Amino acid sequence: MQVVVLSKPGWHADELCRALAERGHAGRVLPYEELFARLGAASSLSNGGTALLDADAVLARFIPSGSLEQIIYRLDALHWIEEHGVPVMNPPRAIERSVDKFYTDARLREAGLPTPDTLVCERIDDAMPWIRAMLERTPSDGGEPAIVIKPIFGSMGHGIVRVTDPDVAFRVLQSLDQIRAVFYIQRAVESGGRDVRVFVIGGRVIGAIERRADGGDWRTNVSRGGSARAFDLPAAWAALALRAVAAVGADYAGVDLLPSKDGGVFVLEVNGIPGWQGLQRATGIDVAGLVVDHLLARVRTPPSEAAMRV
Repeated sequence: MQVVVLSKPGWHADELCRALAERGHAGRVLPYEELFARLGAASSLSNGGTALLDADAVLARFIPSGSLEQIIYRLDALHWIEEHGVPVMNPPRAIERSVDKFYTDARLREAGLPTPDTLVCERIDDAMPWIRAMLERTPSDGGEPAIVIKPIFGSMGHGIVRVTDPDVAFRVLQSLDQIRAVFYIQRAVESGGRDVRVFVIGGRVIGAIERRADGGDWRTNVSRGGSARAFDLPAAWAALALRAVAAVGADYAGVDLLPSKDGGVFVLEVNGIPGWQGLQRATGIDVAGLVVDHLLARVRTPPSEAAMRV
């Protein structure tokens, strides 16, 4: 099989190509920036001379930042590939749902999953009364009242601000308003500087790690220096992760669970283009191999059965 890995070069792309080669298949890493569409009597979509509509499968990895037009074009290209009967993993619909924290959170809530209290809006005057109310509440988890302001698109802890003072929150929102950002604001949960990343592939939990923040940082991302260790996931937490992945329709995903000091646990995020370097290092699991195995199973699934699965 010829499998296209749409991604920037790097460790994850190399791992996927390694796993494909070990199973007797060829992987070709191609950048999104070189997507080339011809629309006419003989329409086509190619990249570096590779006809994407004729590929056996496409692994959609890291999508680089860009303008709104560029991002929509890249995702529309994935939709077009999928509509031509080529398995795309993760499916573009799942990527669209999971890359948008607002849409993910809404789907998680509608699926009955616990997420932190959240406000999403565009006007400072709409946000400030909610922020003041949150900062005046005494949290049940025993922590100090705080909120977290996040980019609605983003990962690896970039651009996240933890705020305990309404005046500081107002200044942060003023800065975000200058770039026409959507305000995504959550009540901070006191977790003791830890969270749990659960990795799900094909409706099965394949492993989990507990991540702890580095030094004085409250963010647990391994990419920001956080530590990771293998974690024995309780069955109830595994069920939360499986339901979260199903809510966004992903073939594989990383689910971030946030245990609270008062004994509760929240589903914080579903990452539809997850990294797994920290998980693999901590557990020894061949994550790329399991991702590729699931992709191969999808390729072998007749289109009618795949449609029923979705």
